[in-house]
Amino acid sequence: MISMLGSIPSPPQNTIEIGPLTIHFYGILIAIGVIVAVLVAKHRYARFGGVPELVEKVSIWAVAIGFLGARTGYVITHSGDFVDRPWAVLFIWEGGLALYGGLTAGALTAIFLLRRWRGDVFAYGDAIAVGIPLAQAIGRIGNYFNQELFGGPSTLPWAVEIAPGSRPIEYADFATFHPTFLYEALWNLLLTVPIILLLERRGKLFKGASIAVYILVYGTGRFLMELLRTDTTFRFAGLSRNGWVSIAAVALGLAALYWLQRRGETRTLVGPQSFLAPGEATAAIASPSGGGGGEAGVEGGQGSVDEASDPPPRPSGGTPP
Repeated sequence: MISMLGSIPSPPQNTIEIGPLTIHFYGILIAIGVIVAVLVAKHRYARFGGVPELVEKVSIWAVAIGFLGARTGYVITHSGDFVDRPWAVLFIWEGGLALYGGLTAGALTAIFLLRRWRGDVFAYGDAIAVGIPLAQAIGRIGNYFNQELFGGPSTLPWAVEIAPGSRPIEYADFATFHPTFLYEALWNLLLTVPIILLLERRGKLFKGASIAVYILVYGTGRFLMELLRTDTTFRFAGLSRNGWVSIAAVALGLAALYWLQRRGETRTLVGPQSFLAPGEATAAIASPSGGGGGEAGVEGGQGSVDEASDPPPRPSGGTPP
């Protein structure tokens, strides 16, 4: 048994009972994460010259199909967990979402709809590059309540206590483990998001490059987390399945970043910068009366974009028919 120097206690419960209704903290946190991601993406997409309402239309489908992709990816790789109760493949609230599967399915859905509805794929990618890691950070706290996605045994002061019934069989005699779900949340909050915003503020990224930075930085962090995890069902050459996928994600992020920076398309920035969408404006917002004016108000939260000095081409960002 590990000598306990200090630890994060196990959650006292993972549900709230309201009459006959059972609400899972995991589901609540996932929902909050999705809402935060969409709100941030709407704000950033508008700043990048697009129509923010398009973000809602695309995101509804991307999130729904992304969840299906995430659950399918988990079920395929953990099929043995559902032999005795196959109906449990529908019980998403119990945990079990393959993040990379969800990101892939959601991204393909978003690209398809943006092309169909004449949105700007690169601007949308930049818009969600900050929202996604924020949503992941919130959602990972749900893994704490489900007592899952932890690493190997640890005696560190911030190790998390895991109830006996949730421990891997081979570590049944250990009480505290690396809280890899917390490590990943902090990686996104303290590294992924700040790196993207800092590079944007300094004007280092061309259009589309923010999402490439996200893939690169998150993939690196996820690879490191996978080295600590012990709950994986498959390993090749010492690495888990997600470890290998993370290596592929880092390679993809590097290739995309190189291509987009070489492509060199300046992104449209409408109006004054904000904390979540930094950078000097390349286009001004027209006043309600139709006159010019750098930081004039916008009636109804939209408005048109007046030409500024030597602006880049404005993305269409149109609404669906």
